[in-house]
Parts: sequence; structure tokens; C-alpha cells
Amino acid sequence: MNRRDSLRALGLTAVSTGILLNACNTNETKTGAETTAEPIGMNDGREPFEIERNKKLNAEKFFTEHELATITLLADIIIPKDDISGSASDAKVPEFIEFIVKDMPSHQVPMRGGLRWLDVQCLNRYNATFRESTKEQQLEIVNEIAYPKQAKPEMQQGVAFFNRMRDLTASGFFTSEMGIKDLGYMGNVPNKWEGVPADVLKQYGLENV
Repeated sequence: MNRRDSLRALGLTAVSTGILLNACNTNETKTGAETTAEPIGMNDGREPFEIERNKKLNAEKFFTEHELATITLLADIIIPKDDISGSASDAKVPEFIEFIVKDMPSHQVPMRGGLRWLDVQCLNRYNATFRESTKEQQLEIVNEIAYPKQAKPEMQQGVAFFNRMRDLTASGFFTSEMGIKDLGYMGNVPNKWEGVPADVLKQYGLENV
């Protein structure tokens, strides 16, 4: 199953518009070190105060090492490496999510709570956190929360968390250079003019002109 089939199977029919627009507006998927080295005044569409704010956010840390490692595992389950491009973590999606939850604080409680919920579920089932569980166990619990219509009522908190995690992951990946190449998006390219189509010329009796 390729990446696009995986996303479709997981129920991702559209990336969250709000997240995607904010991802584009922040122009930020770099690590803190890369952002610190970025010269102020680059023609990237940002005002100086926006650049300073981004630097401040990058200097802060929200997720713990354990939480970020769990996010990385989940992101790579959602968008794994394939023969077209790298995985979500290769595209620095965990760093993107770290930035977004600081830029959009409304994500902080649901994300931290969801990660905790996931660990508690795994501890109760496997006597290990999600990060420490086997790949088979990780996929087992993900499958129980990745399909909202099939999920059991007691798993709804996990479903809500995974929906958010999936949207953030897709937003981060498909606004990265790797993700744009994966989509095959060419951007604005010059057209090659090959003249008026033959059927149009014939329609107006100009085929022999």
C-alpha cells in the first residue's frame, strides 16, 4: 500500500484548512538552529516582528523528549517512507508540530492529553508506553482509533486525538519541500504554444490558411 492509499484508508479526505493556512503563513518548518541562522530581511514575505516572534517560539520547548519521540512514531505511521519520498519525520514534521502547538496554543492541551491517553492505554494493555511497545502493538491500537466510524465508544478520546495528529502530520508534510515534490506539484511553468488546434481551425474553415 503506497502513501496516498494509506492516507485514504485512514480516512484523510482533506487536510484541515485552518492548520494548512497557518502553516503557510508562518513559513516555518525549520529547526531552531536553522531559524536562528536565518538573516533578518530575507524576502520571504514576513515582517521583522514575525521573524522575531518565530525565533522566540523556536527558542521555547513545549513537548518533552518522550512526547516528541511518540509524535515521531505516530507521524511515520501516518506517512511512512516509500519509493517516492521520505517519511513524515524525514520532512521534519515533528519539528513542525512542535512549532505549531506553540504558535497555536489551542492544540497544546488536546495534544498532550492525547499522548497521555495513548500511553495509558498501552500501559494497561501491554505494560509499556506506546513508544516502548512493539510495532505490532503500536499498529494494533492505532487501528482502533484511526477509523472513526468503526471505533468503539470508549475509544472516542483517542479518535479525536488521532484526527488532530493526522491533520497536523499531513499539513506539515504537504507544506514541506519533500511533500510538495511527492504530490508532483510543478508550480507555475511556461506553456508551449503549438498553434490553434486543428479542430478549431476546421470549425471556422481556416484549416488551409
